[in-house]
Amino acid sequence: MVGTDGGHGVSLREAAKVWGYVGLNSFGGPAGQIALMHRELVEQRRWLSERRFLHALNYCMVLPGPEAQQLATYVGWLMHGRRGGLIAGTLFILPGFVVMLALSVMYALYGSVNWVAGLLFGLQAAVVVLVAEAFLRISRRTLRSGALIAIATVSFLAITFFRVLFPIIIVVAALVGWFGGGRATDQFPGEVAGHASTDEPEALLADDAVMSRTTQRRALRAGWIAAALWLVPMGILVLALGTASVFSQEAILFSQSALVTFGGAYAVLAYIAQEAVFRYEWITSRDMVTGLGLAETTPGPLILVVQFVGFLAAFNNPGDLPPLVAGLLGAVLAIWVTFVPCFMFIFFGAPYVERLRENVALRHALTAVGAAVAGVVLSLAVWFTVNTAFLEVVTERWGPIYVPVPSGIAWTSVAISAVAAVLVFRFKVGTLRVLAACAGLGVLTGLL
Repeated sequence: MVGTDGGHGVSLREAAKVWGYVGLNSFGGPAGQIALMHRELVEQRRWLSERRFLHALNYCMVLPGPEAQQLATYVGWLMHGRRGGLIAGTLFILPGFVVMLALSVMYALYGSVNWVAGLLFGLQAAVVVLVAEAFLRISRRTLRSGALIAIATVSFLAITFFRVLFPIIIVVAALVGWFGGGRATDQFPGEVAGHASTDEPEALLADDAVMSRTTQRRALRAGWIAAALWLVPMGILVLALGTASVFSQEAILFSQSALVTFGGAYAVLAYIAQEAVFRYEWITSRDMVTGLGLAETTPGPLILVVQFVGFLAAFNNPGDLPPLVAGLLGAVLAIWVTFVPCFMFIFFGAPYVERLRENVALRHALTAVGAAVAGVVLSLAVWFTVNTAFLEVVTERWGPIYVPVPSGIAWTSVAISAVAAVLVFRFKVGTLRVLAACAGLGVLTGLL
């Protein structure tokens, strides 16, 4: 048994500097963020071995929420207990939160200025291609049998044409995988995050190091504290303001989304769009596309797009508050109820991670959920395409997708999307460079 220092010799102050560096440089979505942590923690600093890193990653991949942020929290807990987990998870979010807040204010106040509108226009056109690329990436990883392809197809049809809510799709897919996996194991092949190398130098935190019972008990207490910090303020807010308040509605919506974000931010965005755009009418479809484009340009998890939605929702419905004050409160609220549950999942689950990973039925359920996520992301790609490639859409809709007017094609947007497609699929250009190129074309368009 080892304590919170693990006998590894890395001080909490030194670790905080590393987590700050990771948070400031965590661009490129979850794949890029996980690769950054692997390089810094496994390859260069040798905090932990490849095997232990993948062990933590496999656990985080079965949780709802941003796996990269949860991985940082998990490793922080391994190194320095609950304080280390809290510092690592917070510093992973903080830089992106600050940048996204500044971008949200700029969009709300200056979004109609020609060059700013052009920049955002270019980002919107690029997002269409990035979401399509995300669908292809997810489908290659998850759709590896006829049953999984069928689940993805039904998922796409359900959310696109029948307005079935994302949480319902996830629950049904999980049940299909849970019960169907036992009868047809070959149709629900498990996903392996990676393979550990047996030929590597010794890590500072030994593979056989086990967290002390005191550290485990503290983690469980931290989990209960996180649960209270999530649920109690939300309950007080709803009781004090009522369910008609935009703040209460945000708290409920983003708490729900935090519990069903299997498969990453792209998957849950379809659900958030259903609620924020069509049910509550806080923002427009183009606002939603812009928010994702801005989130792609910031460090931190892509799910920070909820901060943009939360800011605009409150900014557009401020009640008796000044719009900027309401927007700030909405942004903070969205981030709070989205990420506090992530800490709860890690602190509750980390002491029992081995037991969770050995559950075969759970692996089958999560494999089916991954297939459903692919269908939802395809629906999201179609939705974004319709709202950027056409100048006008009529009021009739298929599920969450308004029917476009065929004669109103936005040729400039289509052209910028085509440039983005060539950069992504032909030349394999990175996300930030694609966004920068398309934003530049958008600015040029706005000025002209």
